[in-house]
Amino acid sequence: MGKVRNYIGQFHPIVWVLLIGTVLSRGSAFMTLPFLSIYLSRHMELSPIVIGLTVGMSPLMATVGGFIGGHLSDRFGRKPIMLTALFALACVYYGFTLATGQGWFILLNALNGLCTSFFEPTSQALMADLTDKEKRMKVYSLRYTAMNIGASVGPLIGAYLANTSAKLSFAITGTTYLFYALALVFLMKKLVLPQTGQSKRVVSFGDAFNIIRTDKALRYLIIGIILVNIGYVQIDSNLPQILEGTIENGIVIFSTLITINAVMVVFLQMPISHVAEKFRLMQVMVVGAVFMAAGLVAFSFVNGWVPAILAIVLLTIGEILIFPSNSMMIDQLAPEHLRGIYFGAAQFRKIGNFLGPIFGGYLLSQFQGQIMFWVIALTTLGSIVFFTAGNKFFISTKAPSLEKTT
Repeated sequence: MGKVRNYIGQFHPIVWVLLIGTVLSRGSAFMTLPFLSIYLSRHMELSPIVIGLTVGMSPLMATVGGFIGGHLSDRFGRKPIMLTALFALACVYYGFTLATGQGWFILLNALNGLCTSFFEPTSQALMADLTDKEKRMKVYSLRYTAMNIGASVGPLIGAYLANTSAKLSFAITGTTYLFYALALVFLMKKLVLPQTGQSKRVVSFGDAFNIIRTDKALRYLIIGIILVNIGYVQIDSNLPQILEGTIENGIVIFSTLITINAVMVVFLQMPISHVAEKFRLMQVMVVGAVFMAAGLVAFSFVNGWVPAILAIVLLTIGEILIFPSNSMMIDQLAPEHLRGIYFGAAQFRKIGNFLGPIFGGYLLSQFQGQIMFWVIALTTLGSIVFFTAGNKFFISTKAPSLEKTT
């Protein structure tokens, strides 16, 4: 018990609240979003390109929303931005239960991306605010593990609800976000929260864009992650359509793959991160890109359970190497008073999540699944060029201060 108490005590209680909330909110979200493309193809009779556009609206809005949310959290504090975003997310998912037309789904998914992008970088910045520097890599790994604990359960429930009552999954997710927000309101009043995330000096949007423009390591990091996300997002957008149309029990296979992906992250994230800490962050991300591309190529040969599992294993190893390292890289680049802006700027990586479903949907409609995965894999490998270039700037320079850019 003493070891458990010491382990829990090394992080602020709010950090643990955010981690637990991540498990619950991501679990409920994974009941719905991975199956959104299937729901639209079944009930709306839309083309793969239009479905890709609808699914991609969320990350498109996130590219702008994350930057704005991070800036506002630096200027006005983390708490109001986080709580507003969570309550809005609850309303968005309740809206999904009432939506009937294509336009409503596009609008609601756009709002979903906007609100999520306000909450996530702000919560990451708050975790960093409340955690000692030497423990932040552990916090980011725990956060990523928490996301995947939720993701390991959500798809299994979502696969069942997709065949019975898809709208119920939207209602459950909305209720989860509502209780998450209420819990944070209550606990933030009870617990002493240090005055973090509110800069004494007002940073304008012009200042913030100038910082990002002049930070070459950050810029290369974002471009590389955009290319990675173009590949990774195929798992949520076009893979379920391919499996449903070409393999018997394709939806069952898909939901199982998502669960395998999440369970692998839960059990392998910490040991792989421990090994990865011995290398430079960009080097770790280069290796991760190779694994992810290999997984995408493997998906092009899927005709049953065994090749599907092999493909998701390769892709998951790449995911484990890339994404937590990305968060740590942003943390190391960011000046203390601009951490929210930097985490918000990192949301520009979701341009890949927007372009990926549309690009993949076009390739799928014009050619076939195999060609699509090969082209997407090559695109993912292109990230290595930018990670390598970013590594050079990261070694030679640190994130520019506000004084150097104004």
